[in-house]
Order: sequence, then C-alpha cells, then structure tokens
Amino acid sequence: MTNWPVNTSMEAFRRAWVLEGEEFWTSVFVMHQDKMQIKNPKIAIGNLEKIFTATFRLANSKGFQAMSLRDLSRETGISMGGLYAYIGSKNDLASVIEGVLRNYIDRVIGSLTNEDLGPVARLRAIIFGEIYMTQTLNPWYYFCFMESKGLDREQQQQAMDLELRFDGILISAFEAGVKEGIFVCEKPQILAAQVTASVQQWHLKHWKFKLRGVSTQEYAQSVLDNLLRCLQADEAVSDSEAMVRKLA
Repeated sequence: MTNWPVNTSMEAFRRAWVLEGEEFWTSVFVMHQDKMQIKNPKIAIGNLEKIFTATFRLANSKGFQAMSLRDLSRETGISMGGLYAYIGSKNDLASVIEGVLRNYIDRVIGSLTNEDLGPVARLRAIIFGEIYMTQTLNPWYYFCFMESKGLDREQQQQAMDLELRFDGILISAFEAGVKEGIFVCEKPQILAAQVTASVQQWHLKHWKFKLRGVSTQEYAQSVLDNLLRCLQADEAVSDSEAMVRKLA
C-alpha cells in the first residue's frame, strides 16, 4: 500500500495527517502554549476546542466583529477570567486561527518540496492536499476568508499572507515543471491566483457541489486537470486520469 503523497486518496491523507480530535487539538496547544497562562495540556486541550468551536459558531451567526468575549464566555461556559488564561483579546484569537492554518499549510503542503516527486505528482499532491485540508479544517479557512475585512490592518495582512503563501507554493511547482520542460507557463502569478480561487470554492460553495453530487476527489481531480491543460501538459492529464481510474 502506497502512502501519502504518492497515494493521493483521502484515506492516505488522513493516515498521514490527523486534523481532527485530540491529536489535532494537542498540536494547537503546542503551537501556542507560550502565549497562554495554562500550561497543563490535559486541562487546556478540551477548553481550546470549546473556545475555537464556539468562536466559529458565533462568527457565523453574528459576525466576529459583533462577537464579544462575554458572548464567548456564555457560549463556552468558561468564565471571563478563564478565557483570559487562553487568549488575551479577540485579536489574539484571530491571530491564533491564522497561525494554525499557516502552520499546517507549511507542514502539509510546503513540505512537499522535500518529497521525491516529479512536477506533475507534486502539483497533484498540492491540489489534493489543500482541498482535503479545506474540507477538514473548513471552519478555520472560512473564518480567515470571511472575517478578514473586519479585522485590524495587521490581522488583515496576516490573512492575505496566508493566501499568498499558497500561491507561492504553486508558483514554485510551476517553475520546477517549466525548468524540466514539462510545463509551459508565461504568467505563473495569475495562474496561481486562479487555482487558489478554484480551491477556495470547495469550502466557500461546498453546498453547491454537495447538491450536485460532486465528491472531494472528483473536484480535486477537475482542478488538477484544468491546471495541467493551462500548463500545456496534455500528456500529464491523460496520465493523471489513468491514475484516478487505478485508485478508484
């Protein structure tokens, strides 16, 4: 059985990267424990899950700008003093959300440059991996996309940097393929922005694809195939489609 990222099925991805449950929340705690007063992971992990889950729920129902920490306290059942042991302010809360996504984009997608993958296989893993992450971490992505306009300038910049980070990973993959003579790409920045927008549709308009019966892997494959055609890698499209039939 091949493993991620050679095998780009959702099952292989989930075996390689745990983005749910106690293991995920433990990683969130480890990333930001230096900014919290609570140092005991056994106490912190459960409350972190409550705090962020409630934040996403409140942001969706009334908007992050309208949400207060007192609202968050009522929603979680954690006292105001208890909340301050985890977050100093709403800006801190938004910063942690952005930081978690940035960390996982670097770990899951950015690390693909260290894998022994050809240009097409690397692009495949980037597209499939990002769509799998947007599905699993949908509330985190949705928050960063929808709430960025209401944040202060520094937080807005962090949200924009998050998107540009993924663009940069794509551009590097395009350039690697051009260097090997597999891709043709005259405007990599524009193409990367278009691909990023296509990936974002999966979490912003997921209801539409669900209504039409489009599966996660089917959508990821469509994004990849369209991208390979833009890169004038028609032979790679055929190979990519053959791989899908093999994995099906």
